[in-house]
Amino acid sequence: MLEYFKKKENKIIILVAVFFFLFGTYLGTYHLNRVQNIAVLADATVSKEADLEPFWKVWNAIDAKYPDASKVDAQTRVQGAIAGLVDSLGDPYSVFFNPEDTKSFQEDIAGNFTGVGMEIDMKDKILTVVAPLKNTPAYKAGILSGDKILKIDDTITSDISVDKAVKLIRGPKGTTVKLTVYREGDDEPLEFKIIRDTINVPTLDTEARSDGIFVIKLHSFSANSADLFRGAIKEFYKSKSDKLLLDLRSNPGGYLDAAVDISSWFLANGKPVIIEDYGNGKEQQIYRSSGYDLFNDKLKFVILIDGGSASASEIVAGAMQDYGKAVLVGEQSYGKGSVQEVVEVTPDTLFKVTVAKWLTPKGTSISEKGLTPDHKVEMTNEDLKDKKDPQMNKAVELLLSGKL
Repeated sequence: MLEYFKKKENKIIILVAVFFFLFGTYLGTYHLNRVQNIAVLADATVSKEADLEPFWKVWNAIDAKYPDASKVDAQTRVQGAIAGLVDSLGDPYSVFFNPEDTKSFQEDIAGNFTGVGMEIDMKDKILTVVAPLKNTPAYKAGILSGDKILKIDDTITSDISVDKAVKLIRGPKGTTVKLTVYREGDDEPLEFKIIRDTINVPTLDTEARSDGIFVIKLHSFSANSADLFRGAIKEFYKSKSDKLLLDLRSNPGGYLDAAVDISSWFLANGKPVIIEDYGNGKEQQIYRSSGYDLFNDKLKFVILIDGGSASASEIVAGAMQDYGKAVLVGEQSYGKGSVQEVVEVTPDTLFKVTVAKWLTPKGTSISEKGLTPDHKVEMTNEDLKDKKDPQMNKAVELLLSGKL
């Protein structure tokens, strides 16, 4: 799954360091002979308020009473403890990745993996499809943004995490996963049997329409999306059109840098694009436009958004709306406005932690409810079945009329 992250190289988090402190403090009491191979780190910091004796009591009880205790090595237990510590935050976006999870995460960031090709998330405590990626198995099967996933094969999803769901949905190429989903407006759940495939994350398409409107469909904010967008903008500029339609529907987001770079084509140098609010009185981080500002307000500009527009999509659309550069058409965006930072715990494990919330240039929190379009236009199930696109039609109407 794609999302904004900041990678800190060669940094080992001190979460595991508590074991060094406890090793020295409680070794004589509990005779923990089996924990001698736990990695220890210097300069450990342990809260004076934390009573960690119960942890070691459970550890010792496992050694003494659990029949298969010897089959679970100490490092696996440490990873389990860290995962539990992260879970205690109650934040669905803060996650500890064990070696297997880390490999999957790195494949996501690289932009290719084996699965069905959709972004999923928890919304109102229900496993929800943010967006299927274009031309992937999920997209071709008919999965839609907003679908509620009730079951993955025979596993009910009410009590599983997003990461657990991802593991269940993924699998070897050519195998089948069955998804049972609820779709608003339908009386009965829908069942989809989807054959897994290698997923290459799509990025960008362009179309120069006969009515003079130039359309850029941006599918994701991947590592190369800024360069591809630059090429699309050059193509638009050469077309001599002054009518641009940027389609961010079902775009689940991606790299922050790409969102800032893309926004820079429409903003003067130094203008805030997005604000990271760290809370607790900490200084905010402001990401500013590079000031390409190619069009100097001579542009008729519409952006399409829907419930699958998330993260970096909301950054671009929010900045354009705040500065009056573009009119937003469609439906309420997803509302994925939290900032994650990726910290290397060990060479093969990672900790993805929420560090801030995103605010638009005018201070609107994206994570509260997403972005509200200037022109609300719903896409109904009947529209989809009849292959109608009232959102696109409204955008075209506005661009051709000049009433923006």
